[in-house]
Amino acid sequence: MDAFSLAQSAAAELRARSGFDSYDVAIVLGSGWREGASALGSPLSTVPTTSLPGFSAPTVPGHEGQILSLDVGGRRVALVAGRVHLYEGNSANAVVHPVRTAVLAGARRVVLTNAAGGIDPSYVAGSVVMIRDHLNLTATSPLEGDVPPTGQASRFVDLSDLYSARLRESVRAATGLDEGVYAGLRGPHYETPAEIRMLRAMGASLVGMSTVLEAIAARHLGAEVLGLSLVSNPAAGVSHEALNHLEVLEAGQRAAASLGELLASIVPLL
Repeated sequence: MDAFSLAQSAAAELRARSGFDSYDVAIVLGSGWREGASALGSPLSTVPTTSLPGFSAPTVPGHEGQILSLDVGGRRVALVAGRVHLYEGNSANAVVHPVRTAVLAGARRVVLTNAAGGIDPSYVAGSVVMIRDHLNLTATSPLEGDVPPTGQASRFVDLSDLYSARLRESVRAATGLDEGVYAGLRGPHYETPAEIRMLRAMGASLVGMSTVLEAIAARHLGAEVLGLSLVSNPAAGVSHEALNHLEVLEAGQRAAASLGELLASIVPLL
């Protein structure tokens, strides 16, 4: 079965298991964002991702492997708490499968959250930065390989407005969030100081190991994309502190209340 048909099958199963016949918004919860998402309210259903066709089980702490369905101010929201990554041994299609499933289940706006290292020294750990654009340095794409099947858009998708200017303007007006360029690398190791200097010279102000492939896949399916990075720590060489994943999760826990308030304020704008 091709990747799109597999996602269609997963979307049909998600609708059946959740009781939601369609969704308006999908929010992918990155490292550190799960605790804050509780501010959106109690889920009306929780579906384990491994019960759906094509989903891989996450292996990274902070990624639970669930899709929670909520009604947030009349918006039907799918909270995807089950991101998987290239560095776990997954293909690009497996990485974007949750996003494709949510979009094919109806979500026309997709919010991609992550924890990122701050390349811009003005970014304070615990702050949130909107993604204006990205550098895909993963050396792959979810549109590689077979031509998308009949009925799907061309694989030569235009990414000029990948991170929706309309959504960013609405969110910026309501929240005053800064914007930056996110560099997506494969990981799982953190970058060297020399690599961070290279990324800064290329125009990046944030760095992480997710998001870029999901954004491409969502845009290919016609969804509008909003990207939000929690700055969990200064990137390598920006400060003298050592980097570790526990620090990322702790940053999310410290910022949980503000992250929840932010998500709750953004959903009505979508």
